[in-house]
Amino acid sequence: SIWRALFFMLKTIEKIYRAIKKDSGNATLYQDAFDCIRIIGETDITKASELNRELRKKVKSAMKESKDLSFKAQMYDLQKLTYLFAAPYLFDDFLIYVEWDREPEKRFYLPRRNVLYTTVQAMQALIDDELDLLTISMPPGTGKSTLGIFFLSWVMGRFPDCPNLASAHSDKLTNSFYEGVKQIITDPEYLWNDVFPSCKLAATNAKEETLDINKKHRFSSLTCRAIDATLTGATRSEKILYADDLVSGIEEALSKERLDKLWEKYTSDLKTRKKLGAKEIHIATRWSVHDPIGRLEQKYGNDPRCKFIVLPALNECGESNFNYQYGVGFDTKYFIDMKENMDDVSFRSLFMNQPIEREGLLYSESELKRYFELPSRAPDAILSICDTKDKGKDYAFLPVGYLYGSDCYIEDCVCDNGLPDVVDNRLVEILLKHKVKQSQFESNAAGGRIAEKIQNEIKARGGVTHVTTKYTTENKETKIIVNSAWVKEHCLFKDESKYQRNSDYGRMMNFLCTYTVTGRNKNDDVPDGMAMFAEYVQSMSGNSVQVFKRPF
Repeated sequence: SIWRALFFMLKTIEKIYRAIKKDSGNATLYQDAFDCIRIIGETDITKASELNRELRKKVKSAMKESKDLSFKAQMYDLQKLTYLFAAPYLFDDFLIYVEWDREPEKRFYLPRRNVLYTTVQAMQALIDDELDLLTISMPPGTGKSTLGIFFLSWVMGRFPDCPNLASAHSDKLTNSFYEGVKQIITDPEYLWNDVFPSCKLAATNAKEETLDINKKHRFSSLTCRAIDATLTGATRSEKILYADDLVSGIEEALSKERLDKLWEKYTSDLKTRKKLGAKEIHIATRWSVHDPIGRLEQKYGNDPRCKFIVLPALNECGESNFNYQYGVGFDTKYFIDMKENMDDVSFRSLFMNQPIEREGLLYSESELKRYFELPSRAPDAILSICDTKDKGKDYAFLPVGYLYGSDCYIEDCVCDNGLPDVVDNRLVEILLKHKVKQSQFESNAAGGRIAEKIQNEIKARGGVTHVTTKYTTENKETKIIVNSAWVKEHCLFKDESKYQRNSDYGRMMNFLCTYTVTGRNKNDDVPDGMAMFAEYVQSMSGNSVQVFKRPF
């Protein structure tokens, strides 16, 4: 039976591996193991792929340890075969094998693999039916479109009789998809024909931007068509609907009306080309929260079969995420230079993939007051508030303010969405560290329970903080907006040089300066907390009216 044969092969491989331990320089043993794996692959490709990866590790190790040049050459050839074996089924192996004969510095994938591997695995999940929708947001020039072209060529080889559709904002861009896929399939520099020996390019049409595998189909194996071009009756998508940079540029991104029309084109024309079971992938440099990826995330963000990948230019330590090998990427200096020469909103959108709306931005970094050190005298008071973590991805937010007259220096904060017990301990620590005299906790949901827990712990440790609670009933957005003027006028925040981007303080500033009153906000805990802080400080000092000259 099949299972008996599989069991026999697995036992045979075990015996071979025991022999390899005794004679690691015997190339025939490695080849025998690979032959067994290929036999297993005829009935169970998943198990065979797992065993293939294990064998590949042994081959690489043996090749590294041996000084026998003949043995090394045999191991190198066998290593190549292990990639060829899995390439039709595993996108990562395909990417490595198809460029095997290219010069290392000319390869696309291996110099970028360390960064792109997570994205490649997500693309694999689409084909393995683990995902239905995938979006990938990356800065310009980082290889996202080229990766998409390789993906389309792989899908076409795997499913030669299934039509696919690739779209973008312009014919020029879709033509690059057409030419790129065609090159991978036909150029001997790429080993696509090794991976799919039963497939050949049967028909091409540069005018219509169509490619057909094995035979001319009514709906081509790949049709590349701009989103403004007609699609009715021209194509279908049975495997992959691929969309790459549907937004044409900043002029379209700045027009909500044009983005609404783009969304309508996508939903009524592009998306309707999908057949039941077809997967969808969007790759883009982000422009606006109202672009297609932004709207898809708003609609499907909580769906476990939808994945939204964001790869920003700079990591949490402020270093480049795209410093690829052979100088084909961008170093930290490049991105810092771009940041210094662009307005903050544009840099966040294009390079950090944090699109925010210029018109609705409530807090601009340029208008916030900054400081390097606290005043030398003792503060009049040290106060804090706490917007407690509710559920899911919400953040617990506790800013510590040092009051000097009417000015409030935001010296420290907790901005954390970690495990509740860990966050609660951090809240206690920060109140003890700064000897906060009074702190007000929002008592909504679990806030009252947390406040009591924090107060008891502070007393037990000899702290001086008096914790109070307040139940909030007013509209959150209204509260944020009406208190923003006080925050801008009276709150001072640390200079950027005084905190790390990935610190709690850095997260606080990021959330505060990306809050918009016109678009969807992923997180409003910080602006809501600052509004709560403004009300609390003003309630402590009492109400006053001041007459002053109009500043504009």
